[in-house]
Amino acid sequence: MYLIDAKERNRMKRGFTLVEIVIVVALVVILSTITSVNIMRSRVVAFEGIAIANIRILSNACQMYHLDNGSFPLGISDLNVNNPPYVDASLASGSKQRYKFTYVRVSADSFTLNADPMSTGLLKGRYFYTDESSIVRYNATQQAGPTDQIVE
Repeated sequence: MYLIDAKERNRMKRGFTLVEIVIVVALVVILSTITSVNIMRSRVVAFEGIAIANIRILSNACQMYHLDNGSFPLGISDLNVNNPPYVDASLASGSKQRYKFTYVRVSADSFTLNADPMSTGLLKGRYFYTDESSIVRYNATQQAGPTDQIVE
């Protein structure tokens, strides 16, 4: 009779202890944190890639404008007034995909172009720069310039 009661009690006690549940919850939290940080970093890298592509598009459009008109445009919006336009309207507005593009015409034969992230915190990307040479440079902490690292 004692053996039967012990078997019944063991069947009734099946389940997880509080320590086991806490360990599983802690593991799930750690894994989800690691995953979310990696996903956010992937988004930043993707937006940086788009910014590099857009700064190259703008640089090429400025070069084409220079060939057609004999000088670089006065402003970035001038790249959208021709028919067909050199760039689309959203890029000519100066901001696209979490980056702000700043164009400065230095002279008829030179310009500077910066792409600065509009996001802050964890989603903040790198800063990019190019000029009439079409070499794209970057800086991780502040607005990029002609002496910064070249994007490879």
